[in-house]
Amino acid sequence: MADGRTVCLRGVVPSDLPVHFEQQRDPESVRMAAVAPREPAAFDAHWEEVLADPTVVARTIVADGEVAGSAVSFVRDGVRQVGYWIGREQWGRGIATAALRQLLDEIAERPLHATAAAHNLGSLRVLEKCGFRRVGHERQGEVVVEVLRLD
Repeated sequence: MADGRTVCLRGVVPSDLPVHFEQQRDPESVRMAAVAPREPAAFDAHWEEVLADPTVVARTIVADGEVAGSAVSFVRDGVRQVGYWIGREQWGRGIATAALRQLLDEIAERPLHATAAAHNLGSLRVLEKCGFRRVGHERQGEVVVEVLRLD
């Protein structure tokens, strides 16, 4: 429950993808995440790869019956990571925290890692509420990215 809303995770279905596509194109979301949006063909190819990879846990976040975003866990460079994307209209309602907690309950493996742009205070707060701690930072182009870990 987040701000009186029911939040749950479920498997990604094809009808979720247009919503996820639009969410990753939102200019303010892109600025906060410091991740470039994908064009339609690249977006489709990315999700096809994600959904075909048995090591990836990909979930759609549903809040009060509406697609609110996505949550994923994947292995990069031998390290299991988590990430999420919440539609801007859902920010500040506790949905990201509720969804990430559910994802963490689903994934037994520890440690888990996450990154967030240093200027994305909301995302850093979500990760820290869920037990992640900052263990360093790195530069990705012009952006400083905080590296977090959950043991």
